[in-house]
Amino acid sequence: MTLPNQLSTLRIILTPLFVVAFCIENINATYLAFIIFVIASLTDYYDGILARRYGKTSSWGRFLDPLADKILVSAVLITFAVFGFVKFWMVLTIVLRDAVITGLRGYAMFKGKPIITSYMAKAKTFSQMTIIYIIFVYILLKKTFAVQNLTNPVLDKVDLWNLIHMSMLFVTILTVISGIKYLVENRSHMKSMIRDFYRAFVPSDL
Repeated sequence: MTLPNQLSTLRIILTPLFVVAFCIENINATYLAFIIFVIASLTDYYDGILARRYGKTSSWGRFLDPLADKILVSAVLITFAVFGFVKFWMVLTIVLRDAVITGLRGYAMFKGKPIITSYMAKAKTFSQMTIIYIIFVYILLKKTFAVQNLTNPVLDKVDLWNLIHMSMLFVTILTVISGIKYLVENRSHMKSMIRDFYRAFVPSDL
């Protein structure tokens, strides 16, 4: 376990801590959840830098890093959906896309032909992290003003114009497009994975 891989593992460990903190109906716990998410997202930034700077890149690291990202992002978005801040169908679309691509990446790594992350996939991850930060700031401001029995005209405009929903819709569409692009560019891996899966789980005498 190199330091970059340890940071990726830490990101996975911090994920359930975030969920627990966010689910506590308390403004201080919400701020704690935000701090946990910030720390987790920083590990994503630094594990890549350290891996490149000190030559600690590996096939396992190239798989673990995006896997940790997907676990963190999926958990955060599912939690937001449970509390009604985003639509379930959008989150389900993102989670299913990431599950399929993660499975494909794992299969490709097992076959010794790892898939290189595309620029669109990186843009997708960046957009997901950005919308999470935006939603988090929105939630924190909402709760802070509610505790003080105050209203905020900016937040009222966000609700009126449905900006959170529209931003999340953009992220969902970008996620789907990047997933389709992955499958098209790696269709040979996909066909091979389906074929191997069929051979492993379907009896030959059928």
